[in-house]
Order: sequence, then C-alpha cells, then structure tokens
Amino acid sequence: MGISSKLAAAKLDGFVLGIVAAAVLASIFPVSGTAENVLTWVTKISVALLFLLYGARLSPTEALEGVKHWRLHSVVLASTYILFPLIGLALRILAPTVLTDDLYTGVLYLCLVPSTIQSSIAFTSIARGNVAGAVVSASLSNILGVFVTPLLVILLMNTSGQATVGVSAVGDILLQLLVPFVVGQLLRPLVADWLSRHSAPTKIVDRGSILLIVYSAFSASMNEHVWSSESVWHIVAVVVVCAGLLAVILAVTALIGRWLKFDRADRIVILFCGSKKSLASGLPMASVLFAGQPVGLIVLPLLIFHQIQLIVCAVLAGRYERQEVA
Repeated sequence: MGISSKLAAAKLDGFVLGIVAAAVLASIFPVSGTAENVLTWVTKISVALLFLLYGARLSPTEALEGVKHWRLHSVVLASTYILFPLIGLALRILAPTVLTDDLYTGVLYLCLVPSTIQSSIAFTSIARGNVAGAVVSASLSNILGVFVTPLLVILLMNTSGQATVGVSAVGDILLQLLVPFVVGQLLRPLVADWLSRHSAPTKIVDRGSILLIVYSAFSASMNEHVWSSESVWHIVAVVVVCAGLLAVILAVTALIGRWLKFDRADRIVILFCGSKKSLASGLPMASVLFAGQPVGLIVLPLLIFHQIQLIVCAVLAGRYERQEVA
C-alpha cells in the first residue's frame, strides 16, 4: 500500500461529503409534522440495527483474550473517560464569550463519548502498532460507553447547568443500543461468517444511520430556529477549540506512553485509541440523550472534531510507519 493510499483518510471522502450534504439539505428542506415522526422512527430503527451489527461482529473470545493486557487498556480508558472530561470541564471558561452555552455543551459532550473503533485500528495498523491491543481497547471503550457516557452526561451536564438529561435517558440508551448489541452477540454464531464475507450491508447501515441522524438533528435545529443565534465567529471558535483539544490530548497521550515505559507498539495504541472520539457512537447517543433539545448544535463540535482527528492522525500514522521502515 502506497503512502498516498495510507493518507487517503486525510481527504474529504464521500462519507464526509455526505455528512456535509445531509446537514445542508436538512437546513434547506427541514421535515415537520408526519414526515418528522416517520424520520424519527426510521432513525431509531437504523441505530438499533447498527448496534446489532456491532454485536454480531465482535468476537467474545478475542475480547476476553485481549482484556488480559489490562495495563494498556486502563490507560486508554483513563484518557477517554477521565482526561477528556476534565479538559472539557476546564473549557467552561470559554462560555458564553468565546462559545455559546449550546456550543460549549457540544464540546463537553464530545469529551464524554467513546473512542472510535475502525479508524483507531486502521491508524494503529498503518503505524505498525499493537493491532490486537487497539481492537480490544477501542471495543472496550465503546461497550463501556453505552453505560459510562450517559452517566457522565447526567453527572457533569446536569450539575454544571448545561443540557438536562434525565435518568430515563439511560433506559432509552439500554433499549435502543445495548439490547440490540446483546441480540447481535446472540446471533453471532449464525451470521458472523456471512458478515465477514459481505462488508457492504454493514457499511450501508453504519454510514446510513449516521447520515439519517445528521439530517434529523439539523432538521430539528432549523425547525427550532437555533442557528439564528449563532455567528460565523462562534463556529470558527469551535474549530479552533477542537483543534487545540486534539493537540493537547495527542501530546499528553504520547508523554504518558513514554512515562509509563510502554513499548513502541503499545504507545501507538495509547496515542491513537486514547485521542479519538467516535462519531458512530456519539451521534446515536446524542439523538437519545438530547431529545427535544438543539441536537444539531450539540453534535456540531463532535462532527468537526471527527474530521480534524482523521486528518491529523492519518499524517501521524504515515510518519510512524516511515520511522519504523527506516
């Protein structure tokens, strides 16, 4: 695989353009009334199907074997669910001057979601890191995120005066995300081989559900006129804050890996898995946790952070690979 192919993730691919198109289309043609209700249910079904497929694809045996490397996974999870939230809370000083309250809520929310799975593993592989460790760390982050993220949202956002999330939202998360995941695990013996041979259905559901969520979120935002209060400078500020947040996390995870004397392969896992935030998990959770609130604005920082992390981490992965070859 050539360097140009390995850095392809840094470009605006069709999926990223699709996300932008869904947001623009929803802003121009928002749905309402019966159409909005239909869209809501279609989105919920697609999200449930997405987590069912996640459950069917994850091997319990491989997960249990990988969990034995507890020291590595503990560092990744600490970065995802301790370091990120602490920085998110510290960024409260930016509201309401640099960031509006809704945009700050979005920044704090992105700090609470799980790590990515696909891109973390892909970049670890390119950088010649511990791929098995990345698989388990990223998977553990997402499985625990079904419980941890809603609880962190309730604890940190309700107590800090941000978006209000009730305990009932945890029940909604369990019903819409965890139950389908468990069903997928139960169905795994029947469908795992077929899914390994046919990646197209999973990709369609994976990306299609995210596009539906983006369209639904931005459509609701237009109906609620939430964008009329936001200036271009506030949006630019979100981009700068997301870029700065990623830079800090990358620096800290790199230093921690060296300080704790992990080998090169494990340091790469900490760097890539510990610095990522999942769009695939974060958007479905936001659609449940922030129902009836300006979801479009709340998920905007996550959308921006996701694209920045792809670009930066693709470049870093290529650099690590060249260092290993040299």
